[in-house]
Amino acid sequence: MTLSVTETTVESADRIVTVNLPRFGTCSYRESEVLDFPWGLPGFALLRRFIALNLEGQERFVWLQSLDDPAIALPAADPWQIFPEYAPRLPPYATSSLDLGRPEDFATLCVVVVSPGAAEMTMNLLAPIVVNLRTRTGRQVTLETGGYSVRTPIPRKAPAATAGA
Repeated sequence: MTLSVTETTVESADRIVTVNLPRFGTCSYRESEVLDFPWGLPGFALLRRFIALNLEGQERFVWLQSLDDPAIALPAADPWQIFPEYAPRLPPYATSSLDLGRPEDFATLCVVVVSPGAAEMTMNLLAPIVVNLRTRTGRQVTLETGGYSVRTPIPRKAPAATAGA
């Protein structure tokens, strides 16, 4: 698959790149928005550069779109929006390798798996993706404690008509 790219230079030398993505169509992003995964992601070891896409109508989710293989886009979400009680303890290697100091310096996403027809959605709470917001470097981290699962069912919201019943 070919990735068509056009580039536009802006004042700060932060290039704007436009790509045509198979799943999302034409998309523009700044080079400073690229997330670097030097260790790859499990199952995608050779994919290192991603951008985070927010789509209209899918506000709770973020698509991690690979720039190395445009056919790959992973749905993810902020785990606390769905599981407020989530309390991961990052292992020391994660905080050290990502140079994480303060909580406001990083973001955590968890990969979402959607079954055919969206009959079931699960979230991988065992291995969150942690991104240093200052360096734009991320890695997927397997938690050593907490008893989380790679396939935690995402609860469905009750339809509006039955919510008050």
